[in-house]
Amino acid sequence: MFALAGAGVTLLVSARDNYARSRAKRTKRWYAERKEAYVALMTEFERATYRLRAAYDGDQPAPSPFAYLDAVGPALMQVRLLASGQVRSAALAVHLLIESLYAERPTPPPGVNPEKSVREMLGHVPLVMQQFEAAVREELEIKATPPAPLVDGPRRGWRRKTEESRVTG
Repeated sequence: MFALAGAGVTLLVSARDNYARSRAKRTKRWYAERKEAYVALMTEFERATYRLRAAYDGDQPAPSPFAYLDAVGPALMQVRLLASGQVRSAALAVHLLIESLYAERPTPPPGVNPEKSVREMLGHVPLVMQQFEAAVREELEIKATPPAPLVDGPRRGWRRKTEESRVTG
């Protein structure tokens, strides 16, 4: 009877451990998938902004809006599928701003020089990107400060004394 109970307990414990391991793997994969998607989208946004700045600084026409959509489309779709509502909204805000800059000539507000308007809109891209980055940091719980170092407590002092005695002794 005790052997049967022991086998049952062993089976339950191994099933619980397997579940915990698979849950940990899923959690790691969840973070990895989202982080990869967010980095890919941020990279595409930065490239698109750089292309626009280079075109306007060189007094050349802006690249085609279709080139922008082809480049950013896959990364944006992945973020739209994986991200939370806050991150998705922030990503779409950046996308819409950049997409409006890729239009033939963005329409400025009345009474504003068209060239100055485009430069101002380009200046807003990093600000909107910053909101996207903040939403990503919040979702992935990324902290700006490094984690505190592990301290062994009383044993740490003992190790240091032992190492010092070996060096001096």
